[in-house]
Amino acid sequence: MFSAFTNSMKIPELRSRILYTLGLLFVARVGAHIPLPGINPLPLQQFFADQTSNGAGALVGLYNMFTGGALVKGAVCALGIMPYISASIIFQLMTAVVPALSRLQQEGDTGRQKLTQYTRYLTLIICVVQGALLILALENPGKLFQGFDVNHYGQIVIVGKAWFLVQSTIFMTAGTLLLMWLGEQITQRGIGNGVSLLITVGILADIPGATVATYQLFFAPVGVAKLGLPQGVMMLALFVIVIMGIILVTQGQRKIPVQYAKRVVGQKIYGGQSSFLPLKVNYSGVMPVIFASAILLFPQQIMSQAGAAFNIKFLVEIANDLLRGHPIYYLGMATLILFFSYFWVSVMFKPIQIADDLKKYGGYVPGVRPGEPTAQFLDFIMTRLTLAGALFLTIIAVIPDVLLFELQVPARVAYFFGGTGMLITVGVILDTMRQIETFLLQRHYDGFLKKGRIRGRSTSTAVTMGEAVDAKTVGILWLALGSIFLVGIVAWFVRHFAL
Repeated sequence: MFSAFTNSMKIPELRSRILYTLGLLFVARVGAHIPLPGINPLPLQQFFADQTSNGAGALVGLYNMFTGGALVKGAVCALGIMPYISASIIFQLMTAVVPALSRLQQEGDTGRQKLTQYTRYLTLIICVVQGALLILALENPGKLFQGFDVNHYGQIVIVGKAWFLVQSTIFMTAGTLLLMWLGEQITQRGIGNGVSLLITVGILADIPGATVATYQLFFAPVGVAKLGLPQGVMMLALFVIVIMGIILVTQGQRKIPVQYAKRVVGQKIYGGQSSFLPLKVNYSGVMPVIFASAILLFPQQIMSQAGAAFNIKFLVEIANDLLRGHPIYYLGMATLILFFSYFWVSVMFKPIQIADDLKKYGGYVPGVRPGEPTAQFLDFIMTRLTLAGALFLTIIAVIPDVLLFELQVPARVAYFFGGTGMLITVGVILDTMRQIETFLLQRHYDGFLKKGRIRGRSTSTAVTMGEAVDAKTVGILWLALGSIFLVGIVAWFVRHFAL
């Protein structure tokens, strides 16, 4: 693997793409630390820390994770890239039910460019609405953030409210549009999916804090309960098992064999070869977990506020049962994950269209008649795969809560043992490594997956072809990247321990 990283810096085009991606990701992280004018983020950070420690504030925690901590810092990029993702999901679902958009999607590059432009317009609208609502919530934090006491935490907005609403909405909208542009530039000129990398970097930005919290678990001051070596080994084993499970299920496929009949066109014979149709175990990805986590919080918020406003004890008790750590919450979570998994597959997976395409090109599944029987067979296989994928998503989503409530592991540490963040991180890293490996194999280098189905040629062959660059230049590049990383680590420790 280390040789693959070294080889990736020996290819001029790939090296420039990697450095370009790192540079744009650095710009995105800078935007997550520039506070809005007139914001005092300390009360919000303290409130968020208190809510996270007792397992509450799941909605704020989920959104803050996707923004890379920009929300609790009151930053210019406080909305993050989520408005663009929301707009993309809306149009992706609408193309399956609106014939005009479906035809537009099938028009090739021209149609996709129009859909992209419509997505940008919808992103702008969502940013304005969400930005204005967020500013109103920060001006009156007690209405949105349940339990926020201004007398205890202090005021978040410290300037005049009228002009602050306008300028802050503009700033946050511009911040999201900047992130959208950075993501598109990374996708086109860098390496990996730009939007996914922005979310992943925001999630991984909490690694230093999680590392310090883990250290304090095992090296706590005298008189404070701490974990020992057996618990540390168990946590490390669980971490490895979770990552392995996510990789296996993310990469897992059910290969349906497909045989193509021979066709004679003039004096040439086409077809006759065997292939397969890959059906993913986790076809819906991380979307069911995101939808279930967001939707499950709405009845809890409504019942909690209604019960407190009208002094209805019954509603307050139901709202408390819907909080994380209670069995009813996890029952509802499992049900919603199962529902959205099948909903996503029903919208995105088209067995009738796949069966018609196979029949059109002379392909058939051995033992299954072409046409409608093939569609029913594919639907039956995908139904069973979706059930397995939904059960896996439910287990991964519950693991952080088990560590948080049963083993008293800090929330910022427990989030790295599963949940939405880990699913996104592992999936994006695998996709980025796959793209880098494609460049390496095209230049006859060995890739990351040396035991995989495809192997590259040896690096000595590449050297004879004249594709290697001077090792000194590569060393200077790695030294520069390592120096930037070390400077960031030292600055973080000085900020948190020296002050």
